[in-house]
Amino acid sequence: MTTLLTTFLNPAETSASMLPCHDTEAADLFFSERPTDLEQAKSLCAGCPLIDECRQGALDRAEPWGVWGGAIFDSGRIIAVKRGRGRPRKNPVQEVA
Repeated sequence: MTTLLTTFLNPAETSASMLPCHDTEAADLFFSERPTDLEQAKSLCAGCPLIDECRQGALDRAEPWGVWGGAIFDSGRIIAVKRGRGRPRKNPVQEVA
């Protein structure tokens, strides 16, 4: 099986431990349903040496969902922001004094 790690990396230059998506503690953020988790995953991608290759690979494969290359994917397309589940409020929330 070919992975991004074997496809794009020279083992002498980069190892899996340098990639934010290979951190076992952060892995769930990349496929979360919560918009705040997805935004956090996007920020982790910012310093990744494979951000462009990862994003293009996800576009080529039409990834159904998740954060790939610092972008949120839904149905194979990049979306700007993932809305939370449920129906949007009709009236703004009033602040309690």
